[in-house]
Amino acid sequence: MEELKKIDDYRWLVPKTGGMRTEGIIYADEKMLSHIYEDKAHTQVANVAYLPGIVGRSLAMPDIHWGYGFPIGGVAAMDYNTGVISPGGIGYDINCGVRLLRTNLKKHDIQDKLPLLVNTLFKNIPSGVGSTGRLTLSREEMNRMLVEGVPWAIRKGYGSQEDLEHIEERGCLPYADYTKISNRAFERGKDQLGTLGAGNHFLEIQEVVEVYDEKVASKMGLFLGGITVMIHTGSRGFGYQVCDDYIRILQNAVQKYNISLPDRQLVCAPIDSPEGKDYFAAMCAAANYAWVNRQLITHWVRESFTTVLGKNLTQIGLEVVYDVAHNIGKIEEHKVVEKLPSGESRTVTKKVVVHRKGATRAFPAGHHDIPKDYRDIGQPVIIPGSMGTSSYVLVGTERAMEETWGSTCHGAGRLMSRSKAIKTVEGRELASRLEKQGILVRVDSWKTLAEETPEAYKNVDLVVNVCHNAGISRKIVKLKPLSVIKG
Repeated sequence: MEELKKIDDYRWLVPKTGGMRTEGIIYADEKMLSHIYEDKAHTQVANVAYLPGIVGRSLAMPDIHWGYGFPIGGVAAMDYNTGVISPGGIGYDINCGVRLLRTNLKKHDIQDKLPLLVNTLFKNIPSGVGSTGRLTLSREEMNRMLVEGVPWAIRKGYGSQEDLEHIEERGCLPYADYTKISNRAFERGKDQLGTLGAGNHFLEIQEVVEVYDEKVASKMGLFLGGITVMIHTGSRGFGYQVCDDYIRILQNAVQKYNISLPDRQLVCAPIDSPEGKDYFAAMCAAANYAWVNRQLITHWVRESFTTVLGKNLTQIGLEVVYDVAHNIGKIEEHKVVEKLPSGESRTVTKKVVVHRKGATRAFPAGHHDIPKDYRDIGQPVIIPGSMGTSSYVLVGTERAMEETWGSTCHGAGRLMSRSKAIKTVEGRELASRLEKQGILVRVDSWKTLAEETPEAYKNVDLVVNVCHNAGISRKIVKLKPLSVIKG
């Protein structure tokens, strides 16, 4: 364990060596270190610290594991004027994220109709590899959607203005430019809106089983025994193609701008360069696509509940608690400590591009980017568990702003590869086991189900407790799944 130096029970220092421009910090408890070393994810934290223009430290959350270039769970801020932007720091599934819907219901309100409800949701919301949705957009309509984001969906009748208030960035990044998108990305994305996809994406019906702060929970409309719906998906093949396209483009930019990298997967370009601007504009378009995707799924969740339960939305609820991204790059202003030539330090406000890859924004109470009705409690943070395990709602903290650019974990984090996971369990057997635990499962592929077995992931309770105890987010409620729909 020599490479990492203990700061306290939840923070480990990656010392500055070689060409690193700064140190690294990994949030973890001691029990997590052996997997971090085995996975070699700490070396990726060090590699990120080589990037030009990095501000502060290279960071990793407790759900850290090996990723493309950046570790999954990685966070880094780059100076807007002198730094770079790296697709590996945002991820292939751009704006993969989580939306939580709350209801007025309790378990006894849906128990008898739960199998029908799950079957209806499974029918109405396509899932699986290459799944296509109920919409096919023309190129012109898709251009509008990519620029407008969720307001486009609401204008088309898929939701209400109230939904916008509880979506990060109100469901639209303003820098999106559809002219920076390849024909291949358009082709892949034109008929995938409103679909879950495969992998670790899911739709769950859940029950609130623990409340840690009743006052804050009630502000979100959450209560003990309450039924919620969690949607976890992203930008599908569209976002994947955008990332793939620009990794190839930026490989040339690395040579053009003479950027020295310890790992070729960290391909990047200066933020202010033509290549950097083009990637950012395309990434914003993919982020808007993902928010629209979750909005359409929300619409069909509402349709399914009202049809099966025979009640209207006023009776049921299904309001958006919050929707937050965990694979994204954002232009933000943060306080940064600078060292002066005299040796003294000063705190300045800097414009930076925060890369959050497998990490969730966690802004504190009082921040102007938080919806007004949450401004006195902090931004909701939605943390999905692995299939069949608990999920959590937390809130952001001031300490997160001071240490992690207002960021926290995004989920459990993988322990084993998908190929290894399918050797440990058979899909039908896993479904049977989950149903014995009272969790109904609907899945497009038994193979995908096996790949996502809970044993393939870290213990989400431990991951969340590290974030809570380190003070970079605070636990509010715990959610238990009643049903799981997988791709």
